[in-house]
Amino acid sequence: MNIFRCLFVVTILVSVSCKSKVLDKNDQVINEKVIEKQPNIVVLLCDDLGYGDLSSFGHPIIQTPNLDALAASGIKLTNFYAAAPVCSPSRVGLLTGRSPNRAGVYDFIPGLKKSEDNRDLVHLQADEIAIPSLLKSVGYSTCLVGKWHCSSRFNSDKQPQPNDFGFDHWFATHNNAAPSHQNPKNFIRNGEKVGEIKGYSSQIIVDEAIQWLEKKESDAPFFLEVAFHEPHEPIASPEDLVQKYLQFTDKREEAEYFANVENVDLAVGRLISYLKKNNSENTLIVFSSDNGPETLMRYSKAKHSYGSPGALKGMKLWTNEAGFRVPGIVSWIGKNNFSGTSDAVVSALDFLPTFAELSGAKLPDRTLDGQSFKSLLDNGVFERSKPLIWAFYDAINKRRVAMRSGEWKIMGSLEVDHTELPHIHNLYDGNEDFVKSAKLTDFVLFNLKKDINESEDLSLKEPEIFNKLKKEFKTQYQELLEGSHIWTRNE
Repeated sequence: MNIFRCLFVVTILVSVSCKSKVLDKNDQVINEKVIEKQPNIVVLLCDDLGYGDLSSFGHPIIQTPNLDALAASGIKLTNFYAAAPVCSPSRVGLLTGRSPNRAGVYDFIPGLKKSEDNRDLVHLQADEIAIPSLLKSVGYSTCLVGKWHCSSRFNSDKQPQPNDFGFDHWFATHNNAAPSHQNPKNFIRNGEKVGEIKGYSSQIIVDEAIQWLEKKESDAPFFLEVAFHEPHEPIASPEDLVQKYLQFTDKREEAEYFANVENVDLAVGRLISYLKKNNSENTLIVFSSDNGPETLMRYSKAKHSYGSPGALKGMKLWTNEAGFRVPGIVSWIGKNNFSGTSDAVVSALDFLPTFAELSGAKLPDRTLDGQSFKSLLDNGVFERSKPLIWAFYDAINKRRVAMRSGEWKIMGSLEVDHTELPHIHNLYDGNEDFVKSAKLTDFVLFNLKKDINESEDLSLKEPEIFNKLKKEFKTQYQELLEGSHIWTRNE
């Protein structure tokens, strides 16, 4: 009897154990299937690259065959927008899927220097959910190489650093490569100073990216952000490329700019070749720029700034199109998705929700301004449910607030007591009430589908559309203003 009881118990235990093993195996299979569906994701981001700076986007001289091939194999986005017309807020918007105003990053972040407007406090705050941490939650390995520029205190425990937002490995500079793109001395690798590195920044960071990919022990999918310093000043380019372009111009500085863009293209080509050889089955690549091209001689060191806005009006720091409408390319290695040229209105704000949907990650429980463009990848169709809005208080042009809704763009000035709002770098407790008292006024309306260079104000010719958009514009700006972060010294 005792023997039978023992056999019975053993049978039950074996059965339970076997069932447990079967369930574990099934769970593992399911998880493996999920992982198989998760694409590797690579973001390639230039700095100050103009809408017209690639040959595939119309530049008559600069040769960018690798990026052109990437566009030909995927989707060339002719209505792609950065989150801001200047670097730091643009990068914060890309990483979070939120208007940078909500995060409190209104302008570029300078080096640490205490200021009355609390600009020295500005940084990407710890409670923001960024793309790498979102993807890590569903099993991704993550890496940043290149430019960070999301904090006033770089490589300091006083503010969050790239690893605090989910980057497993980071090899970055605070802002520009220094003293130039050639032989930079200011890279930090995972908190440690690297010292001088021979070569050019674009090639150096691609070397680091490839080395990280080769050393990565896990078979998990990866997220890789490659944030080029080029073609932002101070520019330095390989002499053989400079000589190549001197046949097209008698200005050496211009030849150096052209060579600078091609050097990025060559670096991109090396990385794509590696990816195709080693990760060709499922890798999504997106390419863009953080904002439009710098204006030649806007400041003393901008002597190489020969970037092209193409047919667009304005330059970097403008809320006209050239300030934030930039080249956009999406290509999915190993997938037969939609390919071709698309005029869908897409933003860098859309990266986070798109990557979340593709990876199976849960969206952050907070206001997002981007939306997933997965349908564009699937079938070439994407329509925004919410317009894009920019409020850049330090814009060079008069109308500092702009909104894109469908084919229409509306812009407005900000005035307090019929006086133009002064240029502002930061919203803090000392100017909050003043900025919030400013009224939107002096509106203009453009049909960007018919008038890409914003040459004809249609506010009088299209009164019905104008009045509808003006109402929505005011509502959207007020909502953004109310959600904007205000910096106080006791934070």
